[in-house]
Amino acid sequence: MLKYNKVLVTGGAGFIGSHLTEKLVKMGREVRVFVRYYMGTKYGLIDLLPPNIRNKIEIITGDLKDSDAVRNATRDVDVIFHLGAIVSIPYSYVRPREVIETNVLGTLNVLVAAKENNVKKIVHTSTSEAYGTAQYVPIDENHPLQGQSPYSASKISADKIAESFFRSYKLPVAIIRPFNTYGPRQSDRAIIPTIISQALTKKIVHLGSLTPTRDLTYVSDTVDGFIKIAESPKSIGEVINIGSGFEISIGDLVNKIISIIGKDVKIESEKKRIRPTKSEVNRLFADITKAKKLIGWEPRVTLEEGLKKTIEWISKSLGFYKPGKYNI
Repeated sequence: MLKYNKVLVTGGAGFIGSHLTEKLVKMGREVRVFVRYYMGTKYGLIDLLPPNIRNKIEIITGDLKDSDAVRNATRDVDVIFHLGAIVSIPYSYVRPREVIETNVLGTLNVLVAAKENNVKKIVHTSTSEAYGTAQYVPIDENHPLQGQSPYSASKISADKIAESFFRSYKLPVAIIRPFNTYGPRQSDRAIIPTIISQALTKKIVHLGSLTPTRDLTYVSDTVDGFIKIAESPKSIGEVINIGSGFEISIGDLVNKIISIIGKDVKIESEKKRIRPTKSEVNRLFADITKAKKLIGWEPRVTLEEGLKKTIEWISKSLGFYKPGKYNI
C-alpha cells in the first residue's frame, strides 16, 4: 500500500472532487486543491464543506492550461488526484475548443509537472463516456473507445496521453474510469439532480431521451475507488472501471425517483435536451470485475439508498438549483 500524506486534488471544487477532498481531510491527509481562478472569493463546492474541513484545505487558484500554475501546485505533493476538467457534454457541443483545450492540454500540464516534481502516484480521471454506446455488455476495460461527443473525445485523448507517460517515462499513473456518479452537491446538469429538483417543485419533469441506460454509482463509493486506486501499487499503468455493475433506463429511473418522493408528476421529453442521434450513448453498463480483483473495490450503497440520500439533500438545498431550466 502506498503511504502518502500530501495530496493535490485538481478539480477539487467540483462535485466528485469536493467529496474526495472532504474524505482525504477526514483521513488526516494534507490536502491542496487546485481550482480555476475567477474574480471574487468563492471556491465552488468547497464553500459548502463544514468549517472544520474547509479550514484545513490549502486552495491554489489558476488555470489548468497554465503550465507554470500547474507546476507550482504540484510541488511537494505525494499523490495527485487529477479530476480537473470541463465535464458537460451539452456544453462541449457549443464550446468544443474550450473543452478540448482544457481537458487535453490541462492533463498534459499535470503529467509534465508530476514528472518534473517526482510525484509518487497520479490518479487520472477518465469517464465511461469514453466507451460510447456499448458494443457489448457489461463493458470491461478492453471495450473499444468511441468519441461520440467533443467531451468524450477530449477525455479519450487525455487518457491516452496519461497512458503514454506511463509507457514512455514510467510515470506512476493509474486511470480511474467512473461510470455515472451521483449524490449530494451534484449540479442539475446531471440527470439525477435534474429529475429530483423538478419532481420536488413542479408538476411536469422535462427531460431528453428516456430510453438510454446508465450505470449509477453513489459518490461515496466512487471516492472510495479513487482512494483504493491511489493506495494500490497494482493499479499503476492500469485503467479501472468504477461502477455499480447494474443498468437502469432513464425512464425507469424517473419513475423510481418519483415513487420515492411520493408525488404525482408527469414526464415530458423535450427536443432541446436530446443529444444528436449519433452522439447519444444508448447504453452504459459496467463490468467491475477488474476493480474487485485488482484493488479490492466494490460498491456498497444501493441505488435505493443513494437516491434517498440525494433526495434528502436536494430537498434541503433547492436554492442551489433552477428546476425546469435546461442548464448545459
